[in-house]
Amino acid sequence: MRPLHTLLLAVLLSFLTINCSDSEELVPEVITDDVVATDDSPTEEADLEALVLTDVSYGDAPLQVYDIYLPAGRKATKTKTIILIHGGGWVEGDKEDVTAFIDLVQSQHPDHAVVNMNYVLADPPNVPAFPNQFLDVQAVINQLDDTHEELSFLNEYGFIGLSAGAHLAMMYDYTYDTQDQIKFVANIVGPSDFTDPFYADEPGFEQYLDALTDESAYPANTNLAEALSPAIVANVDSSPTLQFYGNEDPLVPLTNGQRLDTALSNNNVPHIFTVYDGGHGNWDETSYLDVRTKIGQYIDLYLAIEE
Repeated sequence: MRPLHTLLLAVLLSFLTINCSDSEELVPEVITDDVVATDDSPTEEADLEALVLTDVSYGDAPLQVYDIYLPAGRKATKTKTIILIHGGGWVEGDKEDVTAFIDLVQSQHPDHAVVNMNYVLADPPNVPAFPNQFLDVQAVINQLDDTHEELSFLNEYGFIGLSAGAHLAMMYDYTYDTQDQIKFVANIVGPSDFTDPFYADEPGFEQYLDALTDESAYPANTNLAEALSPAIVANVDSSPTLQFYGNEDPLVPLTNGQRLDTALSNNNVPHIFTVYDGGHGNWDETSYLDVRTKIGQYIDLYLAIEE
């Protein structure tokens, strides 16, 4: 996972530094130390200042926290939100790994709110990933829904997920988002099909998937490889999906992207499938700029802020 975090994010940040160096920055008020929204949160929408709340708790576990970046002049009727979900193979990683994407969104879309979330990491077989991590995403969405009027943002969302985080984003959108609050998913090298021979034929993979999963949360005799694969559970109600894959990825094969591409096409889901030369995010600067451009276009198209 480290090449994706260090290379992709560093290069994206370098583009931001070049493009934003001459612009004035509005320094938001930052509130830390497990801030939770209360009845004293701002409710007046006129001339609201930018606000950052860090390590907002959404559950009892230490990792059940998120940071939220609220723009100046926001309104509960129009300010939409981008949710970032980090990678790390479901067993490691942290929201700090994807902070460059906060700058990416804010530079191109300064009127959007940004949420950067943590989730409880798996420790198989004692702490499973599935469905717990999907439910963590749901808990964040539920809390944002509960506080959006107090904090003055609209409860419509887009996902940017990296690797395992992209898997969580797709699974949440394709199976849990019954209210169509998620308007798009940006999937950067996300595992999408565990029935792919790349995984299925690997000795011990089935046992590892079992160890990652709380089987009691699924009906008896569930085919977990199918139930946990976005390419299998994708349907006509799935949100528009951006796909970014490398043609030499040793962790998430290009065939996963191809299978997801086919599933989205079969269900008439708007999507863009982009393949770069390289591995698990180990791409050149032109490719990174293309990622940035296409994510920006999807935000403009599917999460536009109405005037």
